[in-house]
Amino acid sequence: MIMQDGPKKSDDTKARLIEAAGAVFARQGFRWATVREICSRAGAHVGSVNYHFRDKEGLYAAVLEHTHRSAVEKYPPDLGLRAGATPQERLRTFVHSLLSRILAEGVPAWHGKLLAREIAEPTEALDRLLQNSVRPLFSYLAGIVRELLEEADPPEGEESDVVFLCLMSIVGQCLQHYTARRAIAVLRPKSFDPADIERIADHISRFSIGGIRELRAGKSP
Repeated sequence: MIMQDGPKKSDDTKARLIEAAGAVFARQGFRWATVREICSRAGAHVGSVNYHFRDKEGLYAAVLEHTHRSAVEKYPPDLGLRAGATPQERLRTFVHSLLSRILAEGVPAWHGKLLAREIAEPTEALDRLLQNSVRPLFSYLAGIVRELLEEADPPEGEESDVVFLCLMSIVGQCLQHYTARRAIAVLRPKSFDPADIERIADHISRFSIGGIRELRAGKSP
């Protein structure tokens, strides 16, 4: 009986460490977070971090991967969109899913804060996350933008400058609604609701499609 319960208890400890570490890393950052505080919050022995994750760096990388995977599972880039949807519809759905992962309830409360902190103070773990988990989303969005621009698929996976800049503009607009939320609350305290994801997604997608349409036509500002 003890041998049967062992793996289950180990998995439970690992999950509690990830949840506790996410909250601590989001509040204090990787540098200032301590293994002792994380383990105390998780109700685990200090040595459990080394056992499950090798060290604090391994735990941090696992936290980033876990929160990204959980958010994408809840809000996938296509949100169950019907087959045969137009690139305009797919872009709007992608924007809606990204905003949901950043702003909506239903993901860990520390998800957005941890993401914003990692963007402001990147660690080596971010490089691994970008290569292993974010790149497929990047490629998915790039395909939508190429279709809107009427560009052919690039050789050897290299995107054109215009496609890459479009990707940065779209994602940047989404992230701005989290990183600048305090400024938004001051500048637009009464008539703007940052939780209105539908409205924000509609604006960003229409704004982006308009810009992409102009780029496709070869117009200059």
